[in-house]
Amino acid sequence: MKVVLFCGGLGTRIREYSERIPKPLVEVGSRPILWHLMKYYAHFGHKEFILCLGYGGSQIKSYFRNYDECLSNDFVLSQGGKNVELLSKDIDEWRITLVDTGQNASIGERLRRVRHHLGDDEMFLANYADGLSDLDLHAYVDDFVKKDKMACFVSVRVPQSFHIVQADAENHATALQAVADSPIRVNGGFFVLRKQIFEYLNEGEELVVEAFSRLMPKKQVIAVPFDGFWRSMDTFKDKIQLDEILAKGRGPWQLWLP
Repeated sequence: MKVVLFCGGLGTRIREYSERIPKPLVEVGSRPILWHLMKYYAHFGHKEFILCLGYGGSQIKSYFRNYDECLSNDFVLSQGGKNVELLSKDIDEWRITLVDTGQNASIGERLRRVRHHLGDDEMFLANYADGLSDLDLHAYVDDFVKKDKMACFVSVRVPQSFHIVQADAENHATALQAVADSPIRVNGGFFVLRKQIFEYLNEGEELVVEAFSRLMPKKQVIAVPFDGFWRSMDTFKDKIQLDEILAKGRGPWQLWLP
């Protein structure tokens, strides 16, 4: 299936780290988080990507246009450096369509603007470009197909250290509960969508807000609870945490590694 990735947001909460690059190009370890996410999908056999660009889109185009396989693969150098023999490749089998979908477009509008690149595919995958997971994508998609619904996404716990506060009428604190330990769940992305989604998505609208709101009363949207590894890189603190995970060895999302 084709994979639509939303890469056009401003990333305002992480711009304290860098105002020079778009968030999808912020590195986790030595590679952009976008690269990690695409490697994840490619691991499950989904190697045809549609990148919805906006803020910093030209930099994302340049990154892939000038992609150097030598930076992430072993190679043999000979003839004084004139000959380079790659021992493996990352993106050789990938097909990447890069589309400028506007600086300020909503997620839903970005999706509408790449609709023609999906062709006649009955289903496709979509995701934000700043989240990583060890979700078993094969089992996840198979379950979606069996349920015969219009859309699904993963429902995850909030991996934050904040506490939910309960208080009485006089503002005396009565209970504190870690958000991560609460029953509260949020939209974690990793969408699977049928092409009929466009019948419920109008110009300028948000995918989750308007389109899903029309489908939910029809019981056509599945929120799949997932308690495995899931992290989004929303702030500089999130980037540091992902770097620390990777520094300890294989990241949980790096399913392509032995």
